[in-house]
Amino acid sequence: MVSQSNKPTQQDLQAEITRLNEELKMRDQLVQQLSQELFRLVKGNTGLMPTPELSEHQQVQMRSLREQLQDVEQQVKFYQDQISERDGEVYQLRQSVQELTDRSRMLEQVVQELPGVYRQKFSERLQEVMEKVEALQRENRQLHAELQSVSYRLAQKSRRPSGLDLPSFQGGQSGGSGVDFPSFKNA
Repeated sequence: MVSQSNKPTQQDLQAEITRLNEELKMRDQLVQQLSQELFRLVKGNTGLMPTPELSEHQQVQMRSLREQLQDVEQQVKFYQDQISERDGEVYQLRQSVQELTDRSRMLEQVVQELPGVYRQKFSERLQEVMEKVEALQRENRQLHAELQSVSYRLAQKSRRPSGLDLPSFQGGQSGGSGVDFPSFKNA
């Protein structure tokens, strides 16, 4: 059998919550009363505040502290000025780096495009040269044809007076360079 005494019941829990709520309310009231009393004492009794009279030793310390504070403020201003200068230098250097980076990218792009540009220029010049070569070849063929025509006409005029260019025959000899005709010797 399990004992029920170890576990708090619903009623026990409710009673504990009620007790804690009452204790909390009582503490809130005490805090409120103390704060009102403190406010009344501070506001009503300004004569109880300490007098601001300082001893000579304290005044010397105050002057020393003020001088130290001025020195520190001057140092802070000096360092702030230096930081501002450095920030300006850093900004200018970043601008320079950005400009150089942009220029570097542009140059890299130009370098990458150069082979294509040179190919295109070479192709254009080669096209011009090829056109000139073709024109020269046509002119050469035409001149060669004219030369053959002139040579042929010249050869015709220098041959027989009859104007006919007939092959020459050597009569009946076979084996010569002429044309062999059948002979009627044994007929």
